[in-house]
Amino acid sequence: MRLFLREHALLVVVQCLQFVLILSIYWMDGYRNLRPALYSIFLGIFLLSCYLIYHYISRRRYYQRLSEPMLKLDASFRTMDTAPISEALELLLHTQYKHYQTQLNHAQAQQSQHLTFMDQWVHQMKTPLSVIELTVQQMDEPEGASIRAELEQMRSNLNTVLYMARLRSFEQDFHVRSVTLAKLVNEVLHDNKRLFIRSHVYPEVRTLQDIRVDTDEKWLFFMISQIVINAVKYSAGKHDKVLITSGAKGKQAYIEVRDQGVGIPAADLKRVFSPFFTGANGRGFRESTGMGLYLTKEAADRLDHRIELESIEGERTTVRILFSSFHHESA
Repeated sequence: MRLFLREHALLVVVQCLQFVLILSIYWMDGYRNLRPALYSIFLGIFLLSCYLIYHYISRRRYYQRLSEPMLKLDASFRTMDTAPISEALELLLHTQYKHYQTQLNHAQAQQSQHLTFMDQWVHQMKTPLSVIELTVQQMDEPEGASIRAELEQMRSNLNTVLYMARLRSFEQDFHVRSVTLAKLVNEVLHDNKRLFIRSHVYPEVRTLQDIRVDTDEKWLFFMISQIVINAVKYSAGKHDKVLITSGAKGKQAYIEVRDQGVGIPAADLKRVFSPFFTGANGRGFRESTGMGLYLTKEAADRLDHRIELESIEGERTTVRILFSSFHHESA
C-alpha cells in the first residue's frame, strides 16, 4: 500500500491543483454560484478515487511483490497480475534470472577447475619438498639449517592452502571420533620440534586431566598447530617458553596456548580471525599470511568448538579452544 501511495501521490496533488485552478478561473470570470462548481469537484474526486481503488485492487499482487524482499532466487518465477506492467516485470525477472544462472554456472565451473588444480598442485609439491629435505640432511651447517627452515615454511604454507581447499567441502571431509588431548598435543609438538629449536623457544606442557573430546582429529591437529606456530613465531627473541595446558573446567574441556611474546594491539583484536588480516605484527613478520587463525576459527565453528583469544600488547597472548563434549580418559 505504501508503494502504491508513493507512486500516485503526484497524481493526486496534480488533480487537486487542477480543481483549485478551475475554481479560480470561474471566480475571476465573475461566476459566483459555488454549488455546481463544488459538485463538479466532488464528481472529479469520486472518479479519481474509483480509478485509484480499481488500479490498486487490480495490481495489488504486483505492489506486494515489489514491497517484499526476495528470499530466494527462484522467487522471481512467482506469478503476478495479468496487467501489462506486471507481465513486463515478470518477463524481465525471468530473463535476468536465466542470465544470472548462466553466469553463476560459468563462475562455479571456473572456480571448481581452479580449486582442483590447487589441490593437485599442493600434493605434487610435497614430493619435491621431501626429496630436497633428504638432500639437505647431508649438508653442513649453517647452510643446511637455513634451507631446512625455508622448507618447513613452504610445507606449512602448502598445508594452509590444502586446508583452505578442504574447508569448502568440510561436511564431506570431517570425521568425528574420540581424541585424547594430551596425545594430540604431543604429536603437534613433535611435528614442530625444529621450529621450537630454531626459534630458541621451548614448550612447557601441563596436562591437568586426562581428557578425551569428540572432534575431528585431523582438523584439531591443524588448529592446534596454527596456534602453537603463532605462539612460537611471536615469542622468538622475547621469551623462551610457550605454555600449553589441557584439562577440563566445569562442563567444558579446553586446550590453552599461552605465550609471553609481542602480544596483539587492542585495535587488531576484533579482526584477528578475519581472512588475510595480518595486523601490525604481521607486517613485521614476512611469514604471516593472515589465514591461520581464520581457518582455525572456521573449523572450530563447524565442529561446534569455541575459540577464545586474550592479549595484551607487549606482554602475552592466550588462545583457548573449548570443547562442549568430553569425557575422562579412564571412563
